[in-house]
Amino acid sequence: MKIIEIKKGHILQHEGDLNGQVYEVISGLLRSYIIDNKGKEHIFVFAPEGWIIADAVQTDEPCEFFIEALENSTVKVREKDLSQISPNASAIAKRMLVLQRRVIMLMSYSGLQRYEHFIETYPNLTQRVPQRMIASYLGITPEALSKAKGDKLRTSH
Repeated sequence: MKIIEIKKGHILQHEGDLNGQVYEVISGLLRSYIIDNKGKEHIFVFAPEGWIIADAVQTDEPCEFFIEALENSTVKVREKDLSQISPNASAIAKRMLVLQRRVIMLMSYSGLQRYEHFIETYPNLTQRVPQRMIASYLGITPEALSKAKGDKLRTSH
């Protein structure tokens, strides 16, 4: 663990970086965000003093977030080692990653992209869960879900 001083506007982590770190904010303010395929920025979380900010991806996977200092800040930089937290670290990490990706999806994906993400995340649930519940999970109407499913069929042929 090391303590670093960072200037306002400095980006600690870029989307696509490998080996993301965990940052504990001692003073100042950080934020994590994504930039969607249309160039629109979506803020995931703010991290003021006393907060921890990190990307939930595994250490060998590309990061999904940018992490930026919004003020001059002092942070503790920690390695991503969840095994020190709990013997169930891999299950916790998987759940955190699913939630992170869900928030990104709800912030920036179209109805079709949300449905495709659902199928990738839960490949065996489309026949087990009522369509109205899938629509609710995706944050879209059942009619929009039907349209997304139709669009998916048309694009897959």
